[in-house]
Amino acid sequence: MSDNPVHERIKGDIDQNEVMLFMKGTPVFPQCGFSAAVVQILNQMGVKFGSADVLIDPEIRQGIKEFTNWPTVPQLYIKGEFVGGADIIREMFETGELEQMFEDKGIAREAA
Repeated sequence: MSDNPVHERIKGDIDQNEVMLFMKGTPVFPQCGFSAAVVQILNQMGVKFGSADVLIDPEIRQGIKEFTNWPTVPQLYIKGEFVGGADIIREMFETGELEQMFEDKGIAREAA
């Protein structure tokens, strides 16, 4: 893809996790309301996901924005595909589109 080692690390995280969230903080202790909202949605849906805390790594914090050409965090990926940030995820959740995407992509979900 590129010679950028930060982008290679990001791609590795995305490739290793069916659902990957780049966020501020951790799923247990989100550091912003937008990240917390996406974590809450994923937890409510029973989806296991990997995460990367952009606050502890400035290279990842800037690199993820360049990687997707998307200016904000959080950023959610499903099976390698960039889905969007908090507002998009919230809207997709409310309309049922996010649930359908998980089903279409064969993402396992646990009973809530």
